[in-house]
Amino acid sequence: MDPPPSQKALVFDAYGTLFDVHSVITECEALFPGKGASLSQLWRGKQLEYTWLRSLMGRYADFSAITRAALSTACNVLRLDLSDAAARRLMDAYLVLKAFPDVVDTLNRLHGRKLAILSNGSSAMLDAVVRHAGLDQLLDAVLSVDALRIFKPHPSVYAYAAERLQAPAGAIGFVSSNFWDVAGATSFGFRTFWINRTGAAPDDLGYQPVAVLSQLTELPALLA
Repeated sequence: MDPPPSQKALVFDAYGTLFDVHSVITECEALFPGKGASLSQLWRGKQLEYTWLRSLMGRYADFSAITRAALSTACNVLRLDLSDAAARRLMDAYLVLKAFPDVVDTLNRLHGRKLAILSNGSSAMLDAVVRHAGLDQLLDAVLSVDALRIFKPHPSVYAYAAERLQAPAGAIGFVSSNFWDVAGATSFGFRTFWINRTGAAPDDLGYQPVAVLSQLTELPALLA
């Protein structure tokens, strides 16, 4: 039996949802002993902040440029001397982020539905990390905001996914570990699932997911 319409297409966020952004801690710690975790956290925070600020400013720069700028800012805040060689090493780490352990098995179990990534990542960064994790054979599409030159959670980004997947918003399930992303996708009309691996509190944005999951492996049962 075919899955109901709301389950025929699933769209996944990439960073923090399928790929562990904090797997860069190993490289951060190797370059800056004792500062690896704090650098990774601040780097990620500035990376997200810059996507939102640039969207509001109408001054798009791709995710690679934003990631590099966020790294520079994080090092300045922490008073770390970031050489060009160290910056290249840390930027390269973003191309080989580790997929979470539950990703490959879950995507295999969801075979038969359209599966796609929708990410703020640049096309080049996404292609590299998807290939490195061996997910390229499991996904039907990898969609970057490069095509629109604005970042999630702008509604045009979610509309782009619906257009590319040729499905109405209500027929698309959206999966993210980032609550702001879940809220944006819910507001647009997607059926959303929040992967809350860390037990974080939800933001009060007026939009809630269909379900909250502690790990990705819980998703297939909710779609059966």
